[in-house]
Amino acid sequence: MASDRKILNLKFNQDHGCFTCCMESGVRIYNVEPLCEKTHYYIDMVGSVSQCEMIYRTNLIGIVSGGSRPKFADNVLLIYDDSAKKFILEITFSSSIRAFRMRRDKLIVALLNKIHVFSFPTPTQKLFSMETRPNIRGLLEVSPLANCEKQVLVFPGHKVGTLQVVDLANTEVGCSSSPVYIQAHQSDLSCVALNQQGTKVATTSIKGTLIRVWDTSTRTQLVELRRGSDPAIIFSINFNQTSDYLCCSSDKGTVHIFAIKRTNLNKRMSIPNILGKYGESQWAFANFTVPPECACVCAFGKNNTVIAIGMDGTFHQYGFNSEGTCNREIFDIFLDVCDDDIVL
Repeated sequence: MASDRKILNLKFNQDHGCFTCCMESGVRIYNVEPLCEKTHYYIDMVGSVSQCEMIYRTNLIGIVSGGSRPKFADNVLLIYDDSAKKFILEITFSSSIRAFRMRRDKLIVALLNKIHVFSFPTPTQKLFSMETRPNIRGLLEVSPLANCEKQVLVFPGHKVGTLQVVDLANTEVGCSSSPVYIQAHQSDLSCVALNQQGTKVATTSIKGTLIRVWDTSTRTQLVELRRGSDPAIIFSINFNQTSDYLCCSSDKGTVHIFAIKRTNLNKRMSIPNILGKYGESQWAFANFTVPPECACVCAFGKNNTVIAIGMDGTFHQYGFNSEGTCNREIFDIFLDVCDDDIVL
């Protein structure tokens, strides 16, 4: 059935070496380089799935039901142990789960108006909860590295356009620390991303024209990047492993690549004085286009490459250089890349 191939959600794991594909027919998990299917869970086991989260390449996988044929309620978070081949944990919440993120030591769940933080995996117990403004888009990110001093959690603040920043490493059990906010934009946030170390956070608003990068400690703006001049829906933002670069994808079908450290690489208008602040904007130094109007998520691969995976089942890998040249290295239909010997 064609509907069985309908994709509901795509997400890279923490090191961008794998991605999960939530579908009406279950879940598939792929390796990025080389592209190959690692696992699939069929509909009779998990139902249709709207969210799936990995912890790097460990055996623990989080799943939330969704779509037209869910097997579980959408307010239930299930943790599946791929080694034991069974569900090992089930947590039920008071309302639909908008998003969740997993670290090696913590589990964070976003509901419409609340964030819950749990210790994880053993024991799994709630540490504290925080109220939020309506988080319809399920904006929630946590820095993934376990050996960093900072364990940064970010989500929308109470005021429009604000981002709340919480350092989980310095938060006592049973209560959250004093709220720390970044006034990121004048309108509602549409997308956020943390770098691996939790030192930088990127934000966009629902206008989708600007990307701002902030220092999570000082809450100061480091750079402002311009995706374009016309409104767009930003689908994803990601830093590379060393935070030298940032990529973003939107409903325009174009993936933009910006320099974060060597900002001189970014393009600028030749007549900034006439155009004012707009003319001073930093534009992407490189970009490439995937099929028009195709929603996709993007992340950095190895050796100056960017991976874009589309909701239409396409896989794109482009190499780029500091001069701004992008060349397609790989194109594939990941939905057709499967191992029929894998049956779970």
